[in-house]
Amino acid sequence: MASTALLALCSTGAFSGLAVEAGAGVCHATPVYAGHSWHEATFRLDIAGSTLSRYLRDLLVATCPDPSLRALPRKAITQLKKRCCYVSLDFEGDLRNSDRHHPVSFCLGNGCSFCLSSERFRCPEPIFQPSLLGQAEPGLPALAFQALQRVPATLRTRLADTVVLAGGSTLFPGFTERLEMELEAQCRRHGYGALRPHLVAKPGRGTAVWTGGSMVASLRSFQQRWITRAMYQECGSRLVHEVFN
Repeated sequence: MASTALLALCSTGAFSGLAVEAGAGVCHATPVYAGHSWHEATFRLDIAGSTLSRYLRDLLVATCPDPSLRALPRKAITQLKKRCCYVSLDFEGDLRNSDRHHPVSFCLGNGCSFCLSSERFRCPEPIFQPSLLGQAEPGLPALAFQALQRVPATLRTRLADTVVLAGGSTLFPGFTERLEMELEAQCRRHGYGALRPHLVAKPGRGTAVWTGGSMVASLRSFQQRWITRAMYQECGSRLVHEVFN
């Protein structure tokens, strides 16, 4: 057992920073200091990759109510999302101006062909604007700012210097630039203009948690972090929190 936020940071060689995770099921913004996750300052968004795949299907069906689109398997929709979708840096402007759309065509197994236009950048947008799915919670950039705001002022700049992105849903083209732009805007809007978040977006961040876990497990010092079955049976779940928190 280990904090996924800590493992994401470890994949970059860091032990302090802000982990912004966007995977298949959920998004998190978690401050980590000296190897310990700051649970009281962790924020969660229940919109992530699986939600976006369902949203893309809804967008496609609304554009072209063909039964074959509705019958597309989830895996096919997910692959389409990964190959074709991107994050807009000016969502409202792109939505209004069709000249800024970049349509692509895709073919179904039955030979039918369909076109994705604005759906390409509308699909990932709920991570930044949950209201598009009828949810009142803030988007991921606002949650990342709230996480930084919650930590002591003496640590805020240090953690903002290492904002590590992790998870497959951070791999959309434009995701890093949009998050950085909106996070900086949040800082200015709330009187933290001197705070300059630095985003770390490694090419392999889709599997950052696994990579970080592999790196940590290979450390000699990690051998002192094992909990044996006998130890757990003697001390119970209390020992888990003491060792891994």
